[in-house]
Amino acid sequence: MALPGGAAGRDQESITLGEGCTPLVQQQWGDLRPLFKLEWFNPTGSFKDRGSAVMLSFLRQIGVDAILEDSSGNGGSSMAGLGAAGGMRVKILAPASTSPAKIAQVRAYGAAVQLVEGPREESEADAIRQSSQTFYASHNWQPFFLEGTKSLAYEIWEDLGFRAPDNVIVPVGAGSSLLGCAFGFRELLKAGQIAKLPRLFAAQPQNCSPIDASFKAGVDTPVAREVSKTIAEGTAIKNPLRLREIIAALRESGGGTVALAEDEIVAALRRLARQGLFAEPTSASAAAALDKLSAAGAIKANETTVAVLTGTGLKAATIVADLVQ
Repeated sequence: MALPGGAAGRDQESITLGEGCTPLVQQQWGDLRPLFKLEWFNPTGSFKDRGSAVMLSFLRQIGVDAILEDSSGNGGSSMAGLGAAGGMRVKILAPASTSPAKIAQVRAYGAAVQLVEGPREESEADAIRQSSQTFYASHNWQPFFLEGTKSLAYEIWEDLGFRAPDNVIVPVGAGSSLLGCAFGFRELLKAGQIAKLPRLFAAQPQNCSPIDASFKAGVDTPVAREVSKTIAEGTAIKNPLRLREIIAALRESGGGTVALAEDEIVAALRRLARQGLFAEPTSASAAAALDKLSAAGAIKANETTVAVLTGTGLKAATIVADLVQ
């Protein structure tokens, strides 16, 4: 794997567990026939492996051998797994409310875990305080993480016979998957490989939907909206660092945002499971958005629509089991 920018260092061997090449499966969804990109087939169970592999490879090449990261689950699992593969020491700070299965996975990789009481932002604040001792490899801050997630766009293009879909729907918290798609499809457009950008749609739980709030207000700065607990824990980011970039990517593509009620996410989760797709609640947001976007006329049955299912239900199996009964 060649790293962007010609990065050089003491160890040129890249860190990888074989991430990417995940299935794209078409299913009936009401009047639609969307294609679900099953990102839980990545090595640690989520799309985050795409970014972690590139970012950690770069960091190790410039001499970083120990990192800390704050995460509500999938990011921490991915950093711990890829870090273990690269012989790096990893510490993960996670909200105390994080799904136990995700924490168990992080610990299984040999990473140190610190559970932090309070909202998601407290884990980030504590990680920043500790960054004077250990390199803070935040997947929300580090640009090389996005250089990895853009492989999602290239892969969808390849899956579809080297053409772009009309629409891509992604669950969005900090926005790395959506921005990765924006970067990748933008590069394909500039290279003359596609005729136009697919419309990108950000799916968020209504209970924590800062991107939807700003987009609907027509601005790229924070807009006040009440925040409360959501089952879509992977998108529970109250203040996304890359808000301005996310809004710009949505506007550039002609896409938009969807805010979903908790019962809409649960209904989509149950519906996916009945079709053989065992997604975590965060991922189900992309499926739930299909109904709202179709009802609003934003996406149509004759269009090619990809919904990205970012993580596996096995990481929240107890929660999912209760919800899909």
